[in-house]
Amino acid sequence: MKNTINEAQELGDSAESPSIEETVKKRRVVIPGEVIVSGEDYLPGDGARRVGADVLACKFGLAEEAGRVVKVLALTGAFVPRRNNVVIGRVTNITFNGWVVDIDAAQSGFLPIDESPRFINKNEMDQFLAIGDVIVAKIWSVNVRGVDLSLKSKGLGKIEGGFIFRVIPNRVPRIIGKEGSMITLIKDKTGCDITVGQNGWIWIQGPTTDAEIKARRAIEFIADKAYITGLTEKMEEWFTQN
Repeated sequence: MKNTINEAQELGDSAESPSIEETVKKRRVVIPGEVIVSGEDYLPGDGARRVGADVLACKFGLAEEAGRVVKVLALTGAFVPRRNNVVIGRVTNITFNGWVVDIDAAQSGFLPIDESPRFINKNEMDQFLAIGDVIVAKIWSVNVRGVDLSLKSKGLGKIEGGFIFRVIPNRVPRIIGKEGSMITLIKDKTGCDITVGQNGWIWIQGPTTDAEIKARRAIEFIADKAYITGLTEKMEEWFTQN
């Protein structure tokens, strides 16, 4: 796949911004039902809810208070597909009008032939994508029938070269960082192209095998330490030591 594949998914905190940790006042592990903050000035975000004057955690994870918004970043759990998520999946079947793709969710993904980036002859579908091929795709619809995928965006398509591995999906936001800072740091330090799927699958392609292994070790370090604060600084230290 082209080197632009890593442009498909960029979330999180900018490495050049000095205000990353300043904007996050508190970050700690919480359990469902635990009071995170009290006061009418706070607004519950994802993973949190209001009960009276208190903002409570709805799930086990990392509570984050950024300005007035309080949210909980889940540290465990299965991938729940959402519209516009970028995912990495493997083709498991070919039908008369598209491809069935395993995206490591409760439902398989389906890539309609019309959502491919160019015209595909229905008699030659396996020449474009064959069973076993791995792709980066975007979710454009989630409904009772399943999860519909698309390849009609920059950086999406079949993966060629490099390797893929999996982390806990809920730790993906920490791996990417605010405004992409964490994953950008790893790319800069290793020279690798990296695509992080919201379903926890990660693709790495680098100039050397050693660079690819280093990038994977860095990502696994973040996944293991997702619950701690000051992770950007600790990642910088990790690269200095390794």
